[in-house]
Amino acid sequence: MLATRSRRRKPLKIAISPRLFHPEPGAVGLRSKPIMYLEDSVAHWVMSRDVMVFMLPMVSHGTLLSRGNLRLGDYVAQLDGLVLQGGSDLSPTSYNEEPLRPDWLGDKIRDDFERELLMEFVEASKPVLGICRGAQLINVAFGGTLYQDIALQHPEAISHIDDSSFDRHHHEIQFEPGSRLAKLYAGQDTAHVSSIHHQAVRTLARDVVVEAWSVPDRIPEALRVQGAGYVFGVQWHPEFHRAGDPHLLDSSPLLEDFLEAVRKRA
Repeated sequence: MLATRSRRRKPLKIAISPRLFHPEPGAVGLRSKPIMYLEDSVAHWVMSRDVMVFMLPMVSHGTLLSRGNLRLGDYVAQLDGLVLQGGSDLSPTSYNEEPLRPDWLGDKIRDDFERELLMEFVEASKPVLGICRGAQLINVAFGGTLYQDIALQHPEAISHIDDSSFDRHHHEIQFEPGSRLAKLYAGQDTAHVSSIHHQAVRTLARDVVVEAWSVPDRIPEALRVQGAGYVFGVQWHPEFHRAGDPHLLDSSPLLEDFLEAVRKRA
């Protein structure tokens, strides 16, 4: 038993950025409080490889809470990698635009926190994986912009969201030849992925390259930052792809690639 335990690989410690619920005016109980939470599927997808997952709490300035003497870098020093999960829109003000509609204000508080968090992991040379909003955040953090709404600003695009079907809404992607993602799925030029987003990458940041495109409208679906270690993002939700589903891209190679990069750095 002792020999078995000694051979057991030390589990990786992966941070997941929280989703935020902001208090609703006039609400009572929990809905009157700021709430940080994880979407169940993304936590269990990462944990499926015997990885320890930690939701990294956010402390907002101007509240009764404070970080004390702790910095985000102190958290990063204890963790091996970061997953930026999906969720609310990015605020157009985060890429120097004004919202085209009042309901597209996004979540500037979360944007600022995740940008700081991302850069702390990049500075520490620790891998980062962005999912949906997380991929968009990576592009914006490095200087890119977004379509505030695909249907409005790219009317010839296919539908990238369907509120009635949510995570059952899928579309085709094509891998960029020669990219790391294409090599990861060698022999497979296209695939179908989940699609739950009305925003999308518009202008690429200077050091960001596209590794997959939607078909046929060529909206970026996978991004990688060059020269910054392992910083990669996918516009789809790999955690919603059930293992063994013949109709959707197998998410296992993507997760293993991220975790292998983490292991090499840990």
